[in-house]
Amino acid sequence: MNAIEVRHLTKHFRKPYDKTLKGYLTSFIKGEKRYQEFTALDDVSFTVKQSEGFAIIGNNGAGKSTLFKILSGIIFPDKGEVKINGTIAPLIELSAGLHRDLTGEENIRLNCAIFGLNHKEIEKVLPSIIDFAELGEFINVPVKFYSSGMKARLGFSIAVHIDADIILIDEVLAVGDKPFKKKCNDKMKELKKQGKTLVIVSHSLKSLKRICDRALILDKGKVIEIGDIDHILKKYEQKTASKSK
Repeated sequence: MNAIEVRHLTKHFRKPYDKTLKGYLTSFIKGEKRYQEFTALDDVSFTVKQSEGFAIIGNNGAGKSTLFKILSGIIFPDKGEVKINGTIAPLIELSAGLHRDLTGEENIRLNCAIFGLNHKEIEKVLPSIIDFAELGEFINVPVKFYSSGMKARLGFSIAVHIDADIILIDEVLAVGDKPFKKKCNDKMKELKKQGKTLVIVSHSLKSLKRICDRALILDKGKVIEIGDIDHILKKYEQKTASKSK
């Protein structure tokens, strides 16, 4: 059974021609077109199986973040459809879902409640989340004083402990020290064994190879190829090497 089914997704955005307010107002007064349309996703289709590790690979601007936001329900496509079979926990930005004026523990409680956990369930999972995040006394400090690495620890720890069926992880592991990254990789392997589905964006190809079964190459909003993780990583490395020459 598929955990995620994506069919013919297309997403357009409008980009202003003028970056300054003066330029924008001048174009407006003259009746000139003030923006250009660009396609972030162009007829994207793929499926992710249950209990699978699935990587989305591509250079900056390929459309990976736009795709993740659509999968998370944050934005909607202009065309196409997404079918999600199960609950989903998105971890797409370091501070996404974290309220800067709340402490780490308060953010844990809030996010758990948002994901449908009752008071008893929150109290049960709270120690595990705090222990995994390794924030020490900072768990009682407002998140606005956290570094990027600390936010990543907290966000990741919440996402992997709320018992969602599908977890989306977008570049969060690009920050943090090596021991914590290894801990996160080990946790993701454990989640896969438990039957969870992982969809991951990362520039760390070694991590993707250890965790993922299949991968998709995205380039300028289009799917280039989908296949076995080893084959796709090799193809992507060759593609990247040829561009750098």
